[in-house]
Amino acid sequence: MAQKGVDLDCESFSCSICLELLKDPVGLACGHSYCMDCIKTHWDQEDQKKLYSCPQCRQAFVTRPVLLKNTMLADLVEKLKKTGLQAAPADLCYTQDSVPTLNAGPGDVACDFCTGRKLKAFKSCLVCVASYCEKHLQPHYELPVFKKHKLVEPSKNLQENLCSRHNEVMKMFCRTDQQSICYLCSMDEHKGHDTVSAAAEFTERQRELEGSRLNIQKRIQDGEKDLKVLQGEVEAINGSADKAVEHSEKTFAQMIRQVRSKQKTEVSRVKDLQEKLEQEITELKRRDAELKTLAQNEDHNQFLHDYRSLSPLRESTHASSINIRPLRYFEDVTAAASEAREKLQDVLRETWTNISLTETQVDVSLPQPEPKTRADFLRYSRDITLDPNTANTELLLSDGNRKVTFMGEQQSYPRHTDRFTDWPQVLSKESLTGSCYWEVEWTGGAVYVAVAYKISRSVDSVECIFGWNDKSWALECDPDSYSFSHNKVRTSVSGPQSSRIGVYLDHSAGVLSFYSVSGTMTLLHRVQTTFTQPLHAGVWLCDNGDTAEFRTLK
Repeated sequence: MAQKGVDLDCESFSCSICLELLKDPVGLACGHSYCMDCIKTHWDQEDQKKLYSCPQCRQAFVTRPVLLKNTMLADLVEKLKKTGLQAAPADLCYTQDSVPTLNAGPGDVACDFCTGRKLKAFKSCLVCVASYCEKHLQPHYELPVFKKHKLVEPSKNLQENLCSRHNEVMKMFCRTDQQSICYLCSMDEHKGHDTVSAAAEFTERQRELEGSRLNIQKRIQDGEKDLKVLQGEVEAINGSADKAVEHSEKTFAQMIRQVRSKQKTEVSRVKDLQEKLEQEITELKRRDAELKTLAQNEDHNQFLHDYRSLSPLRESTHASSINIRPLRYFEDVTAAASEAREKLQDVLRETWTNISLTETQVDVSLPQPEPKTRADFLRYSRDITLDPNTANTELLLSDGNRKVTFMGEQQSYPRHTDRFTDWPQVLSKESLTGSCYWEVEWTGGAVYVAVAYKISRSVDSVECIFGWNDKSWALECDPDSYSFSHNKVRTSVSGPQSSRIGVYLDHSAGVLSFYSVSGTMTLLHRVQTTFTQPLHAGVWLCDNGDTAEFRTLK
């Protein structure tokens, strides 16, 4: 029984944050006590929200309470330590190595309703904004009042579901400002905005996400099919080339053997002539020596006798063989081989063209890897000029139709069906497909840098505005902030302020990216979708004096 009492004391004097005995205990107005350092650290994390609450009962305080040490409680804890509280068995007090598996340890989400030793949370409730162990979760399963509560896996971020201004659960979503809000917010600063329930927005975004996944999965399947086609092309090309090389090697090897055979025959013939000629020269040298000796004999009778006994000199039998043909046989072979090579190259060039034409018939759209540095982006730079036939009559084009200024008064433009009549907008002449990059230098109060399909121009409706339909995408730039708009959904965008915006488009991959360009390039917003038509660059100027210039990139 004494052991049991010690266990009770351990739980009663433990901090519900660190789950250890209280150190420098402080008490809150709600009656709960914590280690001074633990509650300070907890409230430091809530400083940005300007909302301070008790971690156990969630009672909120308008201002951060001043913490004073509870000396009576501190003395009591010290006395309990001296009477043997620390000597209690490890299985009765929480330690990281010995707690039961259901006890909350460091990094776990603890049950908000356990007193003393905290058990590990089994579920978190988005409606109650609290986490429960299996025991304290039972009412959510048993009582009808909890049936509509939303249970999720244990979460440490439940406070993010509370409105920092009204301390209410955020059950609404403002599509105008793209943020979660509570019901009071929808009646206050978000009054008149496009608001729906968080559940409805969740369902729609889930449906949109599923659609994106289906699109991606289809592209993956199509890509895998195209990969098989390309692999088949690789195998066919390699097989055909190997056969061509093998056949060519055999053909030229046979030709080489013929040349070598002819070479051997001709060399043998020449060597035979050479041998006979050498024999003849030897014979002639012998006869010349004999005649020389005879010529030196001064005995007239003997000379005449020897001269009459000389055998007649044989005529040469090789001169005609040597002079009968010029030795140009293999030069003719070289000339013939050169002529054959030129004819073969002509055939090969025609074959390469046919192969290339065959390859272009493979319908494969391979996305380019997205550039990383500005030098990489400049490889895809595209000159953009503005179309005067689309310019609103209060816009002035200059610098070769690369620059546009909002004049605030009518300019002299002829009537045209493509002209924006009600909104100070203009589109580029160029239609954009493939991979391309351009930069816009802007000045003034607010400028929208956009890309769009061919959209309706003359209708007196916000449907014409860049970013307010499903045919255009627009980044709003002002001196203090950015935002992105598409199909009437506006999203706040963070990033370094810059007077130059870079736009990268990979039409086939469905990628559209906006960058802040200064000393470095910083990604502001990236769109992943499927483009079904060629796009045009565009700008929307909001105030008199605003300018936008499409820069010439080198």
